[in-house]
Amino acid sequence: MPNEPLRLQMEHVATPLGTMLLVTDTQGRLRALDWADSEGRMRRLLQLHYGRQGFDLRMGAVQKHIHGCLDAYWSGDLGALNAVPVKTGGTAFQQSVWTFLRTISAGHTRSYQEQARAIGRGSAVRAVAGANGANPVGIVVPCHRVIGSDGSLTGYAGGIERKRWLLRHEGGNF
Repeated sequence: MPNEPLRLQMEHVATPLGTMLLVTDTQGRLRALDWADSEGRMRRLLQLHYGRQGFDLRMGAVQKHIHGCLDAYWSGDLGALNAVPVKTGGTAFQQSVWTFLRTISAGHTRSYQEQARAIGRGSAVRAVAGANGANPVGIVVPCHRVIGSDGSLTGYAGGIERKRWLLRHEGGNF
């Protein structure tokens, strides 16, 4: 008997940086978060991560708890996103990269090289950068906190200006 496709719901949410897309599963776990102007990218990542299993994506309301966490974050409670339940697909390597991202505190940054070393893959800087780029749950899994070794703002799918805004919001001097 084939597995049932993963049932997902998506909601559009207004933020200080534009409309955000939130995708959750039936257990209320965040599966994807992206900007409305990147919906095609988000759908490609969902296909990449859940294509074998299949998924059914429909419009629907996201749990109030997730809304509350995001609202608190936008209002300055930078630790509020730690309470958002997340479930992602991805390879074991990607999972290790994304798990590390959630250890970077708001207001702090790490370079791709530091991230690679922290997960025990010091020579895999490009692979780490690629995994960051495939992160389906931006902001909550804070890939925006990873910068170039020279301190430059690089590689954010939502755009460098959004990355700069997020880092400043979190207390960074960018």
